[in-house]
Amino acid sequence: MQRPGKGKTPRRPGPKKASNIEKDPVGVYCRIRPLGAEDEECCIEMISSSTIQLHAPDGLKANRNGEYKETQYSFKKVFGIKTTQMELFEDVAKPLVEDLIHCKNGLLFTYGVTGSGKTFTMTGSPGEGGLLPRCLDMLFNSIGPFQAKRFVFKPDDKNGMEIQNQVDALLERQKRDSQQAVPKTPSSRQKADPEFADMITSEEACKSENVDEDCCYGIFVSYIEIYNNYIYDLLEDAPFDPIRPKPPQSKILREDQNHNMYVAGCTEVEVKSTEEAFEVFWKGQKKRRIANTQLNRESSRSHSVFTVKLAQAPLDADGDHILQDKNQVNVSQLCLVDLAGSERTSRTRAEGSRLREAGNINQSLMTLRTCMEVLRENQMCGTNKMVPYRDSKVTHLFKNYFDGEGKVRMIVCVNPKADDYEETMLVMRFAEMTQEVEVARPVDRPICGLAAGRRHRNQAFRDELSHRLGERGGPSNAVDDPVLAQLIESLPALPPCELVDPADDQTLPRLIEVLERRHRIRQMITEQFNKTASTLKSMLQQFDTQLNAKETFLHDQQSKLSEKDKVIMNQRTEIERLEKKSKTLEYKVDILQKTTDMYEQDKRSLQQELETREQRLQRELSERRRMEQRMQGVVTDARLKWEKECERRVNAKQLEMQNKLWVKDEKLKQLKAIVTESSGGGSCPSERPEKPERPSRERDRNIAPKRSASPSPHPTAPPVHPMHRRSHSAGGEKWVDHKPASNLDLDTVMQPIIPNAIKVSTPNEKALSKCHKYVLRHQELASDGEIETKLIKGNVFKTRGGGQAVQFTDIETLKQECPTAPSRKRRSGSAEGPLQIEDIENRAPVPSTSGYQKRRKP
Repeated sequence: MQRPGKGKTPRRPGPKKASNIEKDPVGVYCRIRPLGAEDEECCIEMISSSTIQLHAPDGLKANRNGEYKETQYSFKKVFGIKTTQMELFEDVAKPLVEDLIHCKNGLLFTYGVTGSGKTFTMTGSPGEGGLLPRCLDMLFNSIGPFQAKRFVFKPDDKNGMEIQNQVDALLERQKRDSQQAVPKTPSSRQKADPEFADMITSEEACKSENVDEDCCYGIFVSYIEIYNNYIYDLLEDAPFDPIRPKPPQSKILREDQNHNMYVAGCTEVEVKSTEEAFEVFWKGQKKRRIANTQLNRESSRSHSVFTVKLAQAPLDADGDHILQDKNQVNVSQLCLVDLAGSERTSRTRAEGSRLREAGNINQSLMTLRTCMEVLRENQMCGTNKMVPYRDSKVTHLFKNYFDGEGKVRMIVCVNPKADDYEETMLVMRFAEMTQEVEVARPVDRPICGLAAGRRHRNQAFRDELSHRLGERGGPSNAVDDPVLAQLIESLPALPPCELVDPADDQTLPRLIEVLERRHRIRQMITEQFNKTASTLKSMLQQFDTQLNAKETFLHDQQSKLSEKDKVIMNQRTEIERLEKKSKTLEYKVDILQKTTDMYEQDKRSLQQELETREQRLQRELSERRRMEQRMQGVVTDARLKWEKECERRVNAKQLEMQNKLWVKDEKLKQLKAIVTESSGGGSCPSERPEKPERPSRERDRNIAPKRSASPSPHPTAPPVHPMHRRSHSAGGEKWVDHKPASNLDLDTVMQPIIPNAIKVSTPNEKALSKCHKYVLRHQELASDGEIETKLIKGNVFKTRGGGQAVQFTDIETLKQECPTAPSRKRRSGSAEGPLQIEDIENRAPVPSTSGYQKRRKP
């Protein structure tokens, strides 16, 4: 409920009215530069004077349909490769100069990728002047006769202009003339600068016809650059210290009382001729930052802004002097902006400061694109989004132009070569979007309400007065004769001559009296004039005689002077030729000096980088040596470790194989013993068929076994009762009893009991270090379906590596049998005796039901 009271809502109809009547779109023009070589591939075709078409190069990927897409873009006007600088100026910049003279602001900037011809379009070259020198030339050709004297206009450092009186301006001029460091500006174009004279010929010079002659004009120029989003004044005369040079100080942006943005503390130089203005521009151009990249030899690394400010003030009612009223001073400006080109670091291969410059350039151009998109969205959709002008110095400085403080025009420079196709596509999209942005048209601002033609009437009065005084033989300038002026002022004033009453007898006598007095004064003046004329005549006669003598002398001198003039003219022509050559050489020397400085800087940076890399390489080499030494030590340790491990594994494998061989031999021996016993003392020899004996078996049968692992069922071969093995189990040695968790409890009467044993389910180094013996209880399923338990014994010893190892020395087998249950091999009767013998041979020897244990010794 309180918002309508603030007055924000009633202000909205104002912009709508202006948008319907006084809004113009941004004028976008396109200029195509020629190809560098004739054999280069071209990707741009000019279809008409306002349309171009882009063709995808051969190496580019096709779209989803397998076809190359051709796109067309329209502009206000397209300038081909044969367009001259003069034609471009006539269509683009000349209307902005005319608006500048008529108190309207203007903004002209070039946009494009690096190497597309933006700087050439703006500045030009000798013989082909760009837009900037042509704008200056047209401006001075138009207002040259109406310029005020120097220092009449003076900037107030707040983006405004003040008017000084004649005395202060004269003192400023005398002070300037006394300073030898500041050269005087040539008052005419008779001695033109050779470099500038080559840029614009006399045939190409133009002027504006609609100039207000009742005003006096003053022109001020400033030149700044925006480098890495910092503003620097290129015309600032900073003191140079060779010992400790100081970097240039950046400037800040401020807002004046009219809410227009300006650069605070920027140098504004008053110029009186085109040559002086271009000389000031060239002074700042030498300080501008350029660099050599892979794509452009002289690539601009900053955005440059050359501002031409025109101050004009009306003459007074007499048309003689400037009106001393600051409110009547009107200031308009034209900004000529050369934007740095957008570039891809993958193509320019920029590093270090060049990479940082490219990043800031691309960021500022992206901000400009974002501002244009928001402006277009606000105008087309009716939204009120905030435009991010403050994100970049470029957009912040020129935000007033997009808000309706002047006309905006943009020249899109494109390079038709195929390598720039993708960057050119982005530039074209930005240009197409910019054309849809509308800027409010500036309103004509009248200066004052005085009658027109004041200067012309004042000049006509002066000419007529000089002519009449010349006819009378008097001085040519009556205003400068104080005696005549005093006499004219001494004449009595005429009384009122109006008769309102027929009986009035006082008006006419007073008038007659005044006229008689004026007549007497006139006669006195006439007599004085006649006396003065006679005196002058006599003096003139004397002067005539002297003049005749002087003329004869002058005639002789003139003949000599003419000869000297011819010599001087020849020398002057030669001097002008040499000056032109000198300027051209200076221009080349400056370019070469800049190139040399850039190469020197690149050389220093490369040397520093080389030294850094050498140091890094030395560090890496030393690190590599240390690493090699460390790795050699590690390899040596690892080799020794693996040699020990291999030796341990070989020994373990040998031991395992020996144990297997021993077990096999024991089985064979047991089998032999069983076969021998069964063949010698069998109870049922008739039931088993005789089997031929092998000779080796006979020899084995005759030889008694050394020991038996299990008790024999026949008295002829008594079982071995190794009590000494029991003594080892019952001795004072400590055992590690390894019983896996997967073993089953058989509940037999006779169980192996080992005193002083540490029972573990998983062996560990701590248990092995405390014991000397090791036993493993292993259960497996026998061939007859019963569970067979093996006690695998071994000695524990320390290894060279500090660990524990086990050497297996003995295996005991425990087996439980049921006497009533027949074996699986004996189900078919006594006829299967050989099969039974074969089964017994394949099985390990087992103890009988009495529970005797079999012990084996290697």
